[in-house]
Amino acid sequence: MPRYTGINHLAMATSDMDATIRFWRDLLGMRLVAGLGRPGYRHYFLEISDRDMIAFFEWPEVQPVAAKDHGVPVKVPFVFDHVSFGVTERDELWEIKAKLEAAGFWASEILDHGFILSLYSFDPNNMAIEFSWPQPGMNVHEQPRLVDKHPPQVRLEGSEPMPGKWPEPKPVVREDKVVYPGEGREILGKN
Repeated sequence: MPRYTGINHLAMATSDMDATIRFWRDLLGMRLVAGLGRPGYRHYFLEISDRDMIAFFEWPEVQPVAAKDHGVPVKVPFVFDHVSFGVTERDELWEIKAKLEAAGFWASEILDHGFILSLYSFDPNNMAIEFSWPQPGMNVHEQPRLVDKHPPQVRLEGSEPMPGKWPEPKPVVREDKVVYPGEGREILGKN
């Protein structure tokens, strides 16, 4: 099985890169670490942690999503509900809340979900965002806590990946390990 390191980046879209960078970099304090651009195309990356980023494409015609409360079901085509960013200190939730409200953004109260404390808000694109602080002694990564009283059958198999549930892939041979040029090579001075 692969060993994942986190979310390399979440790719979102905006029609206003300036407002988006101002929010994520200047208000929330995430460093701008990569940016690509040419006429009609921009793609910028902001650092969440030393391994994780959030990125935005600038698409001039894209419209912000309709505001939707975090976790509330909808009956329309849908893909994404919200993204939660972890913070290291409990008090950082109130610091972020104060920053958001001072800048005119709605921010929820701090909610206790048992294993995390959470603050909810929206970015300038109406993207639903959450900030979470893990409760002491409640590390679900070390000890999963699954308390659904009516779980789907597959959940009853446990937390660990179940081998044999998918067809085994053919071994990848050296000749098949081809890498094709993509966007962003100019960051390294390659064209």
